[in-house]
Amino acid sequence: MLVIVLVCALLTYGGVSLFVVVFAVYPFAAEMFRQSNIPKRLIPATIALGAFSFTMDALPGTPQIQNIIPSTFFNTTAWAAPWLGVIGTLFVFSIGMLFLQRQRNKAQRVGEGYGTELRNEPETAEDIKLPNPWIAVSPLLAVGIMNLLFTQWIPQWYGKTHSLALPGMATPVTSDVAKLTAIWAVQAALLVGIIMVLLFGFRAIRSKLAEGSKSAVGGALLAAMNTASEYGFGAVIASLPGFLVLADWLKSIPNPLVNEAVTVTLLAGITGSASGGMSIALAAMSETFISAAHAANIPLEVLHRVAAMASGGMDTLPHNGAVITLLAVTGLTHREAYKDIFCITLIKTLAVFVVIGVFYATGIV
Repeated sequence: MLVIVLVCALLTYGGVSLFVVVFAVYPFAAEMFRQSNIPKRLIPATIALGAFSFTMDALPGTPQIQNIIPSTFFNTTAWAAPWLGVIGTLFVFSIGMLFLQRQRNKAQRVGEGYGTELRNEPETAEDIKLPNPWIAVSPLLAVGIMNLLFTQWIPQWYGKTHSLALPGMATPVTSDVAKLTAIWAVQAALLVGIIMVLLFGFRAIRSKLAEGSKSAVGGALLAAMNTASEYGFGAVIASLPGFLVLADWLKSIPNPLVNEAVTVTLLAGITGSASGGMSIALAAMSETFISAAHAANIPLEVLHRVAAMASGGMDTLPHNGAVITLLAVTGLTHREAYKDIFCITLIKTLAVFVVIGVFYATGIV
């Protein structure tokens, strides 16, 4: 279970989409769980801990969208509040692993094994030619390192604003570099990772490049459309009278960080989407959060980290798209596996308030 969590964490921190991680890791997880006689029903919770939790929104520098969205509202970067992010990561990882090990021990005590009459069991391929491990992992490491470097370089290269004159336009397009640094840095870092994959593995992927590109483009369009529809859905929700009542109620929470955490995680749970719920919350209330933070002398980096981590709290309710995909890929039902996923969800939600408590107790950012 530890190996699967670490593999998922490495992939997501290396820029691989959460949905892609599910498909990539499941065959590996199924084989390891079968050989170790660990119940298959624990695979979804294990993948969820590795891919849907600390490397999605807590670990500083993660290129996942949940860590990028707050940067456009708070003029921060993907590395905002690094120490709080590390503390949140350690909390989720340690408590999550203790929970998974406890569930495994319970199953062993009652003699429960991997299971029988299972669905969607992957086929074990034979005679696979594996590359050198360092070559295999280098593109993922490069994404993390280059993300950090581009975050520092881009403001130096472009300054506070950047103007681009395009043919046929009366006035140049001016961009606020601070709001776009996180997005540009992630895009540039992912491009470096892609180039490294092509350099090291072109011979191996050449015959599959056309078919793989179709899947990649389809996945990119799916992610773009999902994000766009979530923003549109958020705009509709924010315009409803019921949302105004809810927003007024949430504003009554006196502490700005608790207010933000509750608002974001509540809306993420309602929409079943971390990015969607956070987009709704920040689009409607980010100015309120910023004003309250300034009044309380709270750095905007802390707002960024709390918003990102809160989005990954109650988002993984049963109707969440990633949860449904995860269960479908592993051939399990909500009845069989969701209880353990929900416990991971509770740990993630609790971690946000642990981080808030640490900030107020120590002032660390």
